Amino acid sequence: MASDIVTRRAEADAPPAAPAADARRGRPLAFSALTRLIFLANLGGLLVLILGSLVLNEMRQGLIEARIASLRGEGELIANVLAEQATSGEPETRLDRDQARELLGQLYLPDFARVRLYSPTGELIADSWRLTDRVRVRELPPLATFGLDLHLDDALEAAMDRLRGGSSESFTPETAEEEVASAIATGGPVSAQRMDEDNERVISVSVPVQRVQRVLGVLMLESSDVEAIVAAERRALAPFVAAAFVITLITSVLLTWFIARPLQRLARAADQVRRAGARRAAIPDLSNRHDDIGDLSRALREMTEALYARIDAIERFAADVSHEIKNPLTSIRSAAETLAAVEDPAARKRLLDVLTSDVSRLDRLISDISRASRLDAELARETGAPVDLRAMLRDIADLYKAVQRDGEADVRFDSDSDEPVTVWALESLLSNVFRNLLDNARTFSPPGGAVRIALRRATLDGEPAAEVTVEDDGPGIPPENLDTVFERFYTQRPKGAAFGSHSGLGLSIAREIVEAHRGRIRAENRVGEDGRRCGARFVVTLRQAP
Repeated sequence: MASDIVTRRAEADAPPAAPAADARRGRPLAFSALTRLIFLANLGGLLVLILGSLVLNEMRQGLIEARIASLRGEGELIANVLAEQATSGEPETRLDRDQARELLGQLYLPDFARVRLYSPTGELIADSWRLTDRVRVRELPPLATFGLDLHLDDALEAAMDRLRGGSSESFTPETAEEEVASAIATGGPVSAQRMDEDNERVISVSVPVQRVQRVLGVLMLESSDVEAIVAAERRALAPFVAAAFVITLITSVLLTWFIARPLQRLARAADQVRRAGARRAAIPDLSNRHDDIGDLSRALREMTEALYARIDAIERFAADVSHEIKNPLTSIRSAAETLAAVEDPAARKRLLDVLTSDVSRLDRLISDISRASRLDAELARETGAPVDLRAMLRDIADLYKAVQRDGEADVRFDSDSDEPVTVWALESLLSNVFRNLLDNARTFSPPGGAVRIALRRATLDGEPAAEVTVEDDGPGIPPENLDTVFERFYTQRPKGAAFGSHSGLGLSIAREIVEAHRGRIRAENRVGEDGRRCGARFVVTLRQAP
């Protein structure tokens, strides 16, 4: 590929490639670190509240049941004493009311209990409060906090009932008369829960006073401190509610700081990139975070860098296109201006030939530029399919033989076997690669020479691959230009070739298509036995379809 005239238009060095996308830690959404953080943080406060509710619910029920058991034990003991000491008559036993009152006054009764004795007809015989002249005393809270405490207690009670799915009452409310009648009818202890004359909740146990099987009366024991127990329970719930609120507040702040804030920064940076115009906006670097936001930051930074690299490439391409188009236009203008002043027919013919050549060169250049500009869109829009590479290369070689003219290089296809070699590719674009390589090789081959295209099996990064080589018998490539031949608008004309027969885009387009197919292309020289260059060789390696 030696030449007397070398025209070179190389792109500036591309920016370093961003880290590969597959280097990121791909993770399913359900198992990502960010998902776990959100769920654990929001469930923390709720779990504290649920745990506290369960603990208090168990405590409430336990206290009530313990109080009932205590009242029942006290009641059975007092009822036995009354049955032994306050009854008389044979054979029909009856309860001595005066003696029963005296015994109730002498017995030790618990402070939390009110004891009442009823006759079998439901008539009140004795009341421990009246017997001991007891007066109920309740301390009132300070006036400033009285209403607040009531509202807080009511709100906590309602919240507890809703959390439990309804009221936690385990006893059916009954009046005292109904409870006494039930104890007489069943002949055994009866428990109940009701509101007393002061509209306070009480727990009561009624125990029949019996001699043999006869019910002589009913002893009722009431606990009037249930409201205090419930109020204590509500107040005990307050720390759990406060803890849940604090935890929720803390987690909200943490989520805002560690999630919402960086996402907002990324959104603002992306908006600045959109509105930056000619200026360059940077995406915040959050790659030190090992979660989804770190992945998002890396992806946005890579996307922005790729976008700016593409913009730079477009600007360089536009500048190179402008320069390349100006060359034939300048030649056309000069020839046209000179043509009007030239009268020699031979000189006019030479000028007309120059005009024709420059117009052809301009047409070829515009066609190649149009094809190069559409390449990215085609690669993004089209989808690949399995392609039999051996069949495609054989068809291309047969086509060149069919249209071969006298003096043009002969195209010969060679393969190591007749088995299909399948690659996943866009067939139309991939065939353009080999046609470009064959056209380039035929251009630099001597008249009557040969261009050889061969297919062999190989490996690429440890994977099965197909290797296609295109060789010519031309002058070869200068060693310093083995890489630059793939740059845009790089051209080398062989001796005797018409000026402008190459646009300098063919090999650049070929490299872009091959790399889009995750393959590789390289140029090297063929060396003869004497150590001298005897031609050029282009090697294309493509991964085989699975």
